[in-house]
Amino acid sequence: MTAPARGGILAAMSNLVSGTTLAEIAALIGDVARANMLSALMDGRALSAGELAFHAGVGAPTTSGHLAKLTEAKILAVEKQGRHRYYRLATPAVAEALEALMSLVAVGPKRHRPTGPRDEAMRAARTCYDHLAGRLGVAIADSLVARDLVRLADGAGLVTPEGDRFLCDFGIALNRHPGKGRAQAGSRPLCRTCLDWSERRPHLAGRLGAALCDHLLRKGWIERVKDSRAIAVTPTGSAGFAAVFGFVPE
Repeated sequence: MTAPARGGILAAMSNLVSGTTLAEIAALIGDVARANMLSALMDGRALSAGELAFHAGVGAPTTSGHLAKLTEAKILAVEKQGRHRYYRLATPAVAEALEALMSLVAVGPKRHRPTGPRDEAMRAARTCYDHLAGRLGVAIADSLVARDLVRLADGAGLVTPEGDRFLCDFGIALNRHPGKGRAQAGSRPLCRTCLDWSERRPHLAGRLGAALCDHLLRKGWIERVKDSRAIAVTPTGSAGFAAVFGFVPE
């Protein structure tokens, strides 16, 4: 029997995952420069090769080689705009795999590295692909669960009828039968959990997590921090979270 061809990070269900193919994907992610590129793309945005070279700390030719390998393995996807090419994580499943690896690192042996302001900002609030993580993401999940608007169990989530009404009043109309698109590709679940690597507790992912993050950005409650996955809560957001979700962001 021949070994299955190398595919994306989560191959089609019909593909047989062997130790060899798993090791190939792990080796691609395990390179330091490539790992830094993938980490930079964990905020869900597409970046140019030059931007990824900056995050990886390598030159243009080396960056080109790394990007070719990651694209061939379907870990990254390419978006073309005119003469320019931008790279993003190929699917939400890639982001989920990377976040799971970050969780493993967080509970692993202590490594001596001085912490700084960026570390605290990331722990307070950050994007995990297209949804919110950190203390802010966990606090939102806790608020919705405490009010029985969302029920979570074994990595899955259920939006209750009361939750549907709450989200609709808040300005989020969840499409339970989504069309195809980057944020709603394939059979992406409506609501699921993602284990937060810094809080060791779940935050919301799936289409609900993505919709909440997008809506909060558009409302001006949160804003992206330049050159980082960190998210800053605005004064409007502090008041809004207290009034609508019942907590004041730290």
